[in-house]
Amino acid sequence: MKHIFNKGQDRTKPTLLLLHGTGGNELDLLPLAGRIDDEASVLSVRGNVLENGMPRFFQRLAEGVFDEEDLVFRTKELYEFLDEAAEKYGFDREHIIAIGYSNGANIAASLLFHYQNALKGAILHHPMVPRKGIDLPDLSGTSVFIAAGTNDPICSPMESAELESLLKKANANVELHWENRGHQLTAQEVEAAASWYRKLIIK
Repeated sequence: MKHIFNKGQDRTKPTLLLLHGTGGNELDLLPLAGRIDDEASVLSVRGNVLENGMPRFFQRLAEGVFDEEDLVFRTKELYEFLDEAAEKYGFDREHIIAIGYSNGANIAASLLFHYQNALKGAILHHPMVPRKGIDLPDLSGTSVFIAAGTNDPICSPMESAELESLLKKANANVELHWENRGHQLTAQEVEAAASWYRKLIIK
């Protein structure tokens, strides 16, 4: 997978896995990583799927309708890439925190839904429930921050609440943060995510 790896100053910190939204690339969320933790290593990945020339992490059948077969395949592909990248770059595979926006948040959530130890934690900006009607792995010890918009036309508040509920039932520690906004990524929610992250690291 096309990606960037930036070695951090503090190797005891988690590696931040950056996952862009539809039409983005591996450069998009680098400033975000700096806001969250400017000393951590960063692995920023570009999605392998193109939709009308726009990179994505998995195919969809329509707006808000995921191609589940491709989602499962691409989730496995990303999971295996993380194994390979950890070995190549020498970071701790068990200490990855994903930061995803929109489509990138969805693939990060899918990692949590399908693999027990895929991520140590995740910051999900405007995610949807990746799959319904499946049993999640035991996510004890996994922390998740969800940023949602009360007026999000793509991801309804009900969807955000459902994702929170499903992750909690799988024993994840979840914080759901609301902004009175739409689907856009706001400075306020990034600051809230950074505050959540700092508390997580101090524990």
